[in-house]
Amino acid sequence: MKINILTFGIARDIVGKTRLEFPTTEGVTVAQLKQQLLDKYPRFINLTSLMIAVNTEYGQEDTVISENDEIALIPPVAGG
Repeated sequence: MKINILTFGIARDIVGKTRLEFPTTEGVTVAQLKQQLLDKYPRFINLTSLMIAVNTEYGQEDTVISENDEIALIPPVAGG
């Protein structure tokens, strides 16, 4: 299956675009997707954290992602 991922901040810089169509397997979990993204984009290892939102809520490691889910990569942010 292919999922559409929105990217923000440094995640957008690493991927090189604001929307990413990413091929993955049916029934992929948030943890598995993180590993797949790290395999394809090794620069993600330099981030202190990377949250994955699934349908506007932070996904847990065992959250299963479906093809029509809205996925967003949320990198660490600094405030001031």
